[in-house]
Amino acid sequence: MKKLAMIAALSAALGGQAFAFGIDSLLSAGTDLVKSATLSDSEVQAMAAESSKAMDQQNKVAAPGSAYGKRLAKIVQGLTSEEGLKLNFKVYQTPEVNAFAMADGTVRVYSGLLDKMTDDEVRYVIGHEIGHVKLGHSKKAMQVAYASSAARKAAAGSGNSVAASLSESELGDFAEQVVHAQFSQSQESDADAYSVGFLKRHNYNQQAAPAALRKLAALYGNERSLLSSHPAPGDRADKVEKLISQ
Repeated sequence: MKKLAMIAALSAALGGQAFAFGIDSLLSAGTDLVKSATLSDSEVQAMAAESSKAMDQQNKVAAPGSAYGKRLAKIVQGLTSEEGLKLNFKVYQTPEVNAFAMADGTVRVYSGLLDKMTDDEVRYVIGHEIGHVKLGHSKKAMQVAYASSAARKAAAGSGNSVAASLSESELGDFAEQVVHAQFSQSQESDADAYSVGFLKRHNYNQQAAPAALRKLAALYGNERSLLSSHPAPGDRADKVEKLISQ
């Protein structure tokens, strides 16, 4: 009954077009919508592992022996896990100033970030991204992405070729949604605080946290980029400095 109710809600949300869809697609969509709110940690980790494989295939990964590969290995030397989460690192060769972490311990650092940041500043960014995972933010982002995939499955049942092609490439699109998820102001602040603790636990330079944020403020101002969602990086740097001094 719950699944049928969810399908009815999906039909209403899609403007009453549900009767034109295949019933199998609708059932699959309804199942996804219900499932998205009840994903277990193990399911999230499994989905993260598959998503990271898709991302690795879509991006140019720096070889371990390359300049970028060697530098990242130096930055994370001895950092094999974080509070029970086994970590694995790679560099994506792209000018984008970015990084992300996933629930399976995947950490990917973009070469554009390595070009702009010092080693200690990169460690701060890594800690921030791991913070999103450990604090449950990434799980919520994955639930949202998983729920939206249900609408694509329903649309694929309509016979629309574009929607159908999106459904076939669902994993890659799903991974992109998760990686580029926008976190809230409180989530960003909590991840900043987590990273300060991360730097302290691993005997890294805590001053790298405000330094990285101020560098982002100088580079991008209030423009949306890595870690530059609201509040502005400069304001976050001030908050982090106060946290460090306590």
